[in-house]
This record gives sequence, C-alpha cells and structure tokens, in this order.
Amino acid sequence: MSGIIGRKLGMSSIFGPDGQMIPVTVIKAGPCKIVKIKTKEKDGYEALQFGFDIKKEKNMSKPLLGQYKKNNIEPAAMLKEFPFKNIADYKIGDEIKADFFVEGEKIKVRAKGKGKGFQGVMKRHGFGGVGGTTHGQSDRLRAPGSIGSSSDPSRVFKGMRMAGRTGGKNISVTNLKVVKILSEENIILVNGSVPGSINSIVELIKK
Repeated sequence: MSGIIGRKLGMSSIFGPDGQMIPVTVIKAGPCKIVKIKTKEKDGYEALQFGFDIKKEKNMSKPLLGQYKKNNIEPAAMLKEFPFKNIADYKIGDEIKADFFVEGEKIKVRAKGKGKGFQGVMKRHGFGGVGGTTHGQSDRLRAPGSIGSSSDPSRVFKGMRMAGRTGGKNISVTNLKVVKILSEENIILVNGSVPGSINSIVELIKK
C-alpha cells in the first residue's frame, strides 16, 4: 500500500505499439520529499510522511515552519503519509519521484471528485420529473414528487433520495495501468480516467 502524491494535469491519448489509440490521464507524480518517518517504537506503525509542492512561509504556522527549517526542507503545500515496509532505507529529505512506479504495473488512484454543489433530484439521482409539460404542470416539472405516506408512518424514511449536495467525495479507482513514465518531467500516463478536476491532488498507490 505504499504510494506518493501527485497532481492531475488533464487527459490525452497516445498510440500503442499496434497503432491502437489509448486514452490516458496525465499525472505529475512528485517529486515528494520525506518530511517525517513514523516508526513502530514511537508511533506504533511504520510509514513515511511526504510533502508535495511548495507553500509560502508566511502562510504557515510557526511550529510547523520550525520543523521544516530544523530538517532543512522547503515548506510543503500538501502532506500525506503512506505505509512503507523498509523505512530503514529512507531518511528525511529524500525524494521519491515518478520512477517509483514501473511501466505496465497496476495502481490505485485516490482523489476528491468534482464538487457540483446543491443539486435537485433529476441531476443528483436521475429522476424523470413529475407530470406532463402542459395543463398547468409547468411548475412541477423537476419536482421530486411524494416523499412519504400520510398518517402512517407520518414521517420520511431515512435514505430517501432527495435534493442535496452532490460530488466532492473521496473516490478510489483501482487497476489503472501505468502506460508510460516520463522520468525527466516526473510525469506518468495512466490508462483511463482519474477522479477530480484538473490540477487537483491525487494519491498514487502501489497495489
């Protein structure tokens, strides 16, 4: 379950050896610097905490900024930790780059999906609407309809599909194939779509 942090740059397509077009998502994978090492003796588990991207010092709290300066590391905009087995092979300040992955391997990508705000039942659940388009029904076209019985049970059951906030939840997609790795640019091309909007942060996890 080890992995690194990346940023979704968008979608494109490349051609395989047989001339077949392959849709890919372009992800900038790292470089991620090791900010903290979690050990069994001190923390109860083994993991590496990575920092991704740079954050301005004026936007950070002084205790956290002091921790970065103590380890001689640039402040990171995003911090995430991943479990690693051989943590003795790493030290604070080491960089993990795109070549952490291998072309052809399957990975899991986790990110926050696009937030769509407050939506009605037709957009959120695919309802067909109520009534026809004539005979005075124009104000009920996108209404949800009845949501419960009258005197019995005199309440709305939990889980009733209604209007509400849509999207903006964590989504994981498994078995995405790493098609190509551009080591110099720290970019990997993943076959298929990845959750989130352009420039959103993603987690790339080895299976």
